[in-house]
Formats: sequence, C-alpha cells, structure tokens
Amino acid sequence: MPVPWVHAFVDVPGDRVDAARAFWSAVTGWPPGAPWPGHPEFVSLVPPSGAPYLHVQRIGGAPRVHPDLLGSLAGDVSRLEELGARPGPVGDGWRVMTSPAGLPFCVCEESWPHERPGAVACPEGHRTRLVQLCVDVPADRYDAELGFWRAATGWADEPVSSPEFSRLVHRSESPLALLVQRLGDDDGGTHARAHLDLGTDDVDAEVVRVRALGAELLRQGDGFVALRDPVGLPFCVTANHPDRGAG
Repeated sequence: MPVPWVHAFVDVPGDRVDAARAFWSAVTGWPPGAPWPGHPEFVSLVPPSGAPYLHVQRIGGAPRVHPDLLGSLAGDVSRLEELGARPGPVGDGWRVMTSPAGLPFCVCEESWPHERPGAVACPEGHRTRLVQLCVDVPADRYDAELGFWRAATGWADEPVSSPEFSRLVHRSESPLALLVQRLGDDDGGTHARAHLDLGTDDVDAEVVRVRALGAELLRQGDGFVALRDPVGLPFCVTANHPDRGAG
C-alpha cells in the first residue's frame, strides 16, 4: 500500500522558532496552532479546512527540513530498514529514521484519512500552496537514494523535463509530492538534505510577496526561483500549479 500522507517539518533552534513560525504562517496563510499536548516543541500551522501538514519543531541543532511518512510502526520500520534506512530514537507515536543518503525522517502513526487543504488566494490576486518537499542528493548517491524513496513511498513517477529531477506523487491523498534532485558535483555536500517548494499560478507575484515577508532571493532557475527564509533555510517558488496532485 502506498504511503498515504507526507508531513513536512521545519526544524529550528529555540532562538529562531518564533521567526520560523511567523514567516511560514505568513507564507502559507495558516496560523500557528497550540503546542502539541505533551510535546510543546511542536506547533502545527493550521489551514482553514483540511488537515495540517506543515509543522515547526524546536530542536537543539542547526535549521533543517525533514519529512514524516504516515505509516505503521509495527510494519513500516522494519520494511524501511530492509530498504536501507537506519533506525533512530522512538518517540510518542513515531520513529526517527535516516535515509541511505543521510536525510532524517520519521514514520508516524495517526488516525486516517485526512482531508487535503486547498490553495490560498493571495490579496495580490494569485494562488499558492506548499506542494512539494524536495530531497537534494549528492550526485554519487542519487540513484540509490531515488530508489529508496520510490520503494519507501510506493508512489508513481511523474514525468519532469529536467534530467536532474525525479518526482514521486500520490495523486489521490498526500498533499505533498516528493521531488528528488541530483545536486551538482560542485555542491560539496556529502549527505542528502531537504527543502520546501511552493506552487503558484504566478511565480513573479509570489516571489515579490514572499520577499516582502522576509525571504532573501538566491537565484532564478528554469520554472522556479530559489530563496532563503529568515532562519537560513532555502526554499523555492515554483510554477507547479497550487492544485497539483488533486483528484
């Protein structure tokens, strides 16, 4: 059975939590909810309808992004170990794991099903939604890491025009697609990392909007613009339609 839902977590040290929550709340249009019962380090950004899938976590290390896969602790942890993931600490309804190329992620158990939130209409006239989590992989580890995420999610490949990208999708349920990117040889990294991608029907207008909220422009790409959020995490504004994956 394919993984039905993927969450995204923005992990930041304590002195940057307020900035991260404020920025991503303004970007998504979703206000922060109350801290999770028993786990005040977690706060979800709550859409007006549908289930939350973007969360901010207070951690002790450097800022990062990680995914959570909805699944079974009894079955999926051992299955993912067989695929090459390394198990880590056990939480309250989740298990920390690490992908073969070094990306932290979790398997979590939740009640199901969830309702997917819709896109947000911006005052500027365009629409936007967080549509994708991109796994950035060093070139020499790309093939194995892509194979892992294909098998781990059970999701289908969706054609993309650029050879350095592969997109995995679950059209009927998960609000996030997974984009797996082969980094250039000059990137210098040795482990996989992740970043968030917004989808919009007007890239230029969305870039202007998120820069006014505090994002820093990094570079213009083919169909995307790379930026940095106020806590130092890169993200992209992309031409993926904000309703992509629905239906």
